[in-house]
Amino acid sequence: MTKYIFLILSAMLLTWNAIAFAHPHILRLSDRSEIGFDDMMDDLIRARVVFVGELHDHDGHHQAQLAVLDALRKSGTNLSIGLEMFREESQPTLDLWIGSRISERNFVEIYNRNWSMWPKYRELFVYARAFKIPMVGLNIPQEISKQVATEGIASLSRQQSEVLDQVACTIDPIYMNYIRRAMGGHGGHGESFVYFCEAQLLWDIAMAQNLAQYLEKQPGSTAVVLAGSGHSWKYGMPSRMGAELSPIRVILPEIAGRLNRFSATAEDADYLWLDEGMGGWMAPD
Repeated sequence: MTKYIFLILSAMLLTWNAIAFAHPHILRLSDRSEIGFDDMMDDLIRARVVFVGELHDHDGHHQAQLAVLDALRKSGTNLSIGLEMFREESQPTLDLWIGSRISERNFVEIYNRNWSMWPKYRELFVYARAFKIPMVGLNIPQEISKQVATEGIASLSRQQSEVLDQVACTIDPIYMNYIRRAMGGHGGHGESFVYFCEAQLLWDIAMAQNLAQYLEKQPGSTAVVLAGSGHSWKYGMPSRMGAELSPIRVILPEIAGRLNRFSATAEDADYLWLDEGMGGWMAPD
């Protein structure tokens, strides 16, 4: 089984290397230059944390994430993978998966309690398992995020706040405008929108803290964070990371109506993966 997985991964990655990396398909936002994959990787290998944003149901975004992971691993980087898709409380299951001590069927049962769309993420999880790359659950208990989104941060009990290690969430107009932009300009107004912003900020801060706590114990590790584009935006999770975890790099996908090659700036991300549709991230011939 292990040999079969390696053969499939090798064939898949060789195909991507041959077809995709030969073309410029990435916009470096610091100077607005279109660059190739290898040029971007020359910068990423020096980072402590690399955020690779996604639309959760976009196959091409997951292909891009896997390509970044593969290139960093081949460079000799000591990797770990931070996951929005798993709650911190499910970390023991992730450890069993990476250690090949749980079957895929049993793992997926617990995965589905944390997230959804296993077929979209399967290649990433199989890759991490094949190369024993630690995966770190960053998310918070679902019932807490849902409660904040509907009732606000002030509704949390003392016990719930203790679970979050006393995370303080104070939103400001800048953050609210950021959320509206991340939603394609469709954010609302009033109390319900404030609660939604509080839930998003709570996610950003708590996941950033969970990642920082892990990296404090792994001083030689570079974390690749797989999370939604809204959380991966520089004003999301990256802005909540301490200076001791720099340099941090952010890669976001181009998303129609939210972030495109004309509107994106270096305040949003370091690199913009130019959109080539749902089928993949390769630039055309």
